[in-house]
Amino acid sequence: AGLPTDRFVFEGFLPAKAGARRRRLEELTAEPRTLVIYESSHRIEASIGDMRDAFGPERRAVIARELTKTFETLHHDDLAALCQWLADDANQRRGEFVVIVAGAPELEESNTADVRRVLSLLMPELPLKTAARIAAQLTGETRNRVYEMALELSRNDN
Repeated sequence: AGLPTDRFVFEGFLPAKAGARRRRLEELTAEPRTLVIYESSHRIEASIGDMRDAFGPERRAVIARELTKTFETLHHDDLAALCQWLADDANQRRGEFVVIVAGAPELEESNTADVRRVLSLLMPELPLKTAARIAAQLTGETRNRVYEMALELSRNDN
């Protein structure tokens, strides 16, 4: 698949209902290991879109379709481009799917310090969720990771 295989986690099928699927993906945002996920043809487009929203549009992934069959397809790209690829060609939404998603990148220590500094300035003035969203926009870090850091900071303050 062209993604790290030294450490991976097999997630199987994600929940069928959109809300439960999004919650499960949110739980996986900081997972550093490569994710291996099964998906059906009925949900592949929505699932890839949810992955893009949860993990960020730049996260690398592979859609493996119809493995070991005549029309086997492997498509490597970032999640935003994979969403577009599925939307552009209905034939690519047919069959059985394995989605392999790169693990979350480790935060660089300097970026972590920047995020914490921005959060420490915003959190006293704004609700936690709003502070995390703005800090993510300012630092370029994913919203989910910044929110987790904000939760950690708020727990440490109490």
